[in-house]
Amino acid sequence: MDLGLSDSVCLVTGSTGGIGLETAKILRTEGATVVTTGRSGGDVRADLSQPGEPERVVWETIERHGRLDVLVNNVGYSEIRRLEDVTDDVWQASFDLNLMSAVRATRTALPGMRERGAGTIVNVSSTAAKRPSTGMPDYSVLKAALLSFSRLVADLYAKDGIRCNAVTPGPTATQAWLGEGGLADQQGEREEVLAKVAAGRPLGRLAEPEEIAAVVAFLCSPRASYVTGAAWSADGGTVPIII
Repeated sequence: MDLGLSDSVCLVTGSTGGIGLETAKILRTEGATVVTTGRSGGDVRADLSQPGEPERVVWETIERHGRLDVLVNNVGYSEIRRLEDVTDDVWQASFDLNLMSAVRATRTALPGMRERGAGTIVNVSSTAAKRPSTGMPDYSVLKAALLSFSRLVADLYAKDGIRCNAVTPGPTATQAWLGEGGLADQQGEREEVLAKVAAGRPLGRLAEPEEIAAVVAFLCSPRASYVTGAAWSADGGTVPIII
């Protein structure tokens, strides 16, 4: 399917691996110009947890390519923690990376999108935003806030031709889960943890990053032109629909 993204300028944060990298690959395959970013690589190197860095990345994209059509706020990070062990400093660091990186990038991108009367924003949240993970308290709360922010942007700027949606992935086979010292290792013996996590999904497995990226890319595209303010689950059926 042609997603209609040819000649679009897209910025994908946290895109040197995992879901972000696969999203960038799909968007490029569709003919888009894609700017990637990460702490140690990408087209623009940046630590998006730091104030001023999300803004800089957006401005560098605009300076290089003349505009920004699509913003994917994908960057995020979590560790396994007990709620009572989450210090103020940890809450603040999680706040800056998992929520404020998206707020800052979006705030910087909006004026140009409004001026052109078009723009698309996709925020990568988490299934933990819909049903909190007891082992990831700060991450769950801030990804829930990201869903609220997504809906707020959608409501405020629909009249300007700007769509904003969120995707809520479940556990995904990226380095965050599979890497040494990652989320699986933090919870016990890696293979046992992964098997238990997989068994907790109705589809019986973790997602592959390209499966989540395909949903993100669709929401970025004109094919989703009547979709805004949504939070699309891509979690293997983990969080049921409440009717």
